[in-house]
Amino acid sequence: MSDQPLSIFAVSGRAMSAQLVRMNTTASNLANVGSVSNSADTAYRTIKPVFRTSFDKASGMATVDVENIVTAGSEPTKRYDPANPMADKDGNVWESNVDETRELVDMMETARGYQNNVEVMQTAKSLIVDTLKLGK
Repeated sequence: MSDQPLSIFAVSGRAMSAQLVRMNTTASNLANVGSVSNSADTAYRTIKPVFRTSFDKASGMATVDVENIVTAGSEPTKRYDPANPMADKDGNVWESNVDETRELVDMMETARGYQNNVEVMQTAKSLIVDTLKLGK
């Protein structure tokens, strides 16, 4: 982080970037609902971003960054399906552990968070423009 105080635009921009990472991980999870593999080690696991909040002492504002992306949730589910081309020698496949309902809720929350930051930026822009008009 720089020595200059964060502006509301920088705070909202960083929050929007974090929400974009969250949306991308959610999209990846949804794309892998029901995917199967021939071992538990190679089966898709849900991924989630880990956020870190930072405080800017000069402005008193907080912002968020993505610190890491981790696997989350339960283990892949073993299922007997000998007709599946991905089945191991015993006829088992491992299905991803993605909870589709949870991912859809995360997607809606992420979209709302992103939209809230867009509105913050639009409001700040309007206030700046109105302030400049006062000087005329």
